[in-house]
Amino acid sequence: MSDPKVVLVTGVSSGIGRAAAIRFAKSGCRVYGTVRNTAKADGVPGVTLIEMDIRDEASIERGVRTIIAQDKRIDVLVNSAGVTLLGATEETSIAEAQTLFDTNLFGLLRTIKAVLPYMRAQRSGRIVNVSSVLGFLPAPYMALYAASKHAVEGLSETLDHEVRQFGVRVSLVEPSFTKTNLDLNAPQTGSNISGYNQERGLVWAAIQKNVQNAPSPDGVAATIVDAALGGWKMRHTPKGEASLLAKLRRFMPAAPVEKGIRKTFGLG
Repeated sequence: MSDPKVVLVTGVSSGIGRAAAIRFAKSGCRVYGTVRNTAKADGVPGVTLIEMDIRDEASIERGVRTIIAQDKRIDVLVNSAGVTLLGATEETSIAEAQTLFDTNLFGLLRTIKAVLPYMRAQRSGRIVNVSSVLGFLPAPYMALYAASKHAVEGLSETLDHEVRQFGVRVSLVEPSFTKTNLDLNAPQTGSNISGYNQERGLVWAAIQKNVQNAPSPDGVAATIVDAALGGWKMRHTPKGEASLLAKLRRFMPAAPVEKGIRKTFGLG
């Protein structure tokens, strides 16, 4: 019987990361999950918690070294930690944009850079980056979040070209609305330009409604596990709305797709 896969999942305190970590554990993997403060974090069944802040390179290095000391390898890295931001592009400060990218893009890059040397040395590995349908289909009043996910998609495709020579592959998981606190408690931009108030309010209400009616993170978690342990392909969209949107983006003319997006976000 082969040894269990060693899996590192970032952002397991709640939502998609937590659901994915639990599902990996149930699949028989040896799972490590990152939280920013282990003293304040709730336990995750079957998962060893690692204190790691993906905005802090030294913190990441310590966490990865802890795993290597324990298990000598990392077979799967799942980058699921992320933040969002609601507001008009004009309302978004440079500092807010930098903070969002520091987690969604640079946090992911820091973690990849810490793990890849071990994957290269063992000549195998799978990196799964959790993106979003907004990584290929931008939405109103979420410009910086969409931009960060577009960046994750570009990084992932390029990285896969570079590391497959070492037996390492990279995949994307692109969920749509999911019932988590990420969107329900989405921070809004500090600046408020009154001309955007009406539309921004409609978009906020539409997001809340869609998230409340969205499926739980379990479906996305199942897709993540399949992307990590199954046959390789670059893009994985969970069943339902995400898969439908991916097909629409690919095969439908731009005008009706844009109209559908505006309707979904309350601007129809």
